[in-house]
Amino acid sequence: MIDYFAIGLTHGLLALAALRLLSRADLDSDDAGPTAGRKGIGKPWLRNRAPADAEASAEQGFGDA
Repeated sequence: MIDYFAIGLTHGLLALAALRLLSRADLDSDDAGPTAGRKGIGKPWLRNRAPADAEASAEQGFGDA
C-alpha cells in the first residue's frame, strides 16, 4: 500500500510541476530575454577571465584557453 502511495505521490508532483511549467506565460514568447546577450555560455570558467590572461596561458600551453 505504501509503495503505491509513494509512486502516486511522486508522479502526481511531477505532473503538477509539468503543468505549472507548461502554463507559464513566457514559454511562448520569442523576444530576447536577459540572457540573449551573454557570451561564453558554453564556457563559464572563461567568463570573468581577462583577455591578457587568456593569451598568456594559450602561449604557454596552460589552462583551458
